[in-house]
Amino acid sequence: MAGCGGELSTLDPAGPRAANLATLWWVMFWGAMALFAIVMILFFLAYFRTGTLSRLKPGHWIIGGGLILPIPVLVLLTGTALVLGEQLLPRGDEPLRIEVTAERWHWRFGYPNGTTSDEQVVHIPAGQPVDFAVTSADVIHSFWIPRLGGKIDAIPGHTNLIRLEADEPGIYWGQCAEYCGEGHDIMFFRIEAHSPEDFAALMEAGQ
Repeated sequence: MAGCGGELSTLDPAGPRAANLATLWWVMFWGAMALFAIVMILFFLAYFRTGTLSRLKPGHWIIGGGLILPIPVLVLLTGTALVLGEQLLPRGDEPLRIEVTAERWHWRFGYPNGTTSDEQVVHIPAGQPVDFAVTSADVIHSFWIPRLGGKIDAIPGHTNLIRLEADEPGIYWGQCAEYCGEGHDIMFFRIEAHSPEDFAALMEAGQ
């Protein structure tokens, strides 16, 4: 349980898309726990109350355990995954776009005002969606800010788009989630979310 919080925990969301992923994780967790409990109850009955289950024919097990039980579970879990997953797609109006280029073993960020930075810090406005256009200059990397949302691959010659958002101003840590060589362990970066006014001032100052 100690791993469920902290700066790199997906179960400590700080944005709407990360919250969707955390919700999906909990739905899957409790669904698995419910199935585990059912199996343990059946195991208990089979071991200690043999007469209770002896009246059931093989057909009952096949229909009940193979059809009736899995259908509602799969419908619930799959439906939840589709609904929450659909909300993660970058659709609608185009928000602020930040270009992200992964290199062994650091990140380079480009802003709409034409400035670029390879200081491993990227500035975003809080409370507003941001599109990260992710690519790579060498090998495959993976762009991941656990508390703001899911990860996306950085692929040479191809640009992938991921939309993230921070609920409040603060600092959020990201890292490369795809092993990319000997410098993989130091390939992390910092997200600094500012109020919209402070972010606009930073962009005007050429940061």
